[in-house]
Amino acid sequence: MNISTQRLAGAEAVADHEQKRLALGYLQEAWAEARHDGIEGDCLAQTALFLAFAELISTYGEEAAARYAEALAPRIRNGEFSVELSRQ
Repeated sequence: MNISTQRLAGAEAVADHEQKRLALGYLQEAWAEARHDGIEGDCLAQTALFLAFAELISTYGEEAAARYAEALAPRIRNGEFSVELSRQ
């Protein structure tokens, strides 16, 4: 990997991180609005997971999405997703 390729890869990583940060903000706003409208959190969570996996499958295929899903159990058990969410 040459220097220009390394810079490009670094810029793409930053852009990806920034996109994820922005996406999280959009989803948090939509989540708060839905909760305000009376949609229960567990219903939102199940629907969000369905949509997320549908997107992963359409982008990467069923096998890759299945491998991703299999890797989630240890991450959940390790507390990676245990964050304090604001309840509105």
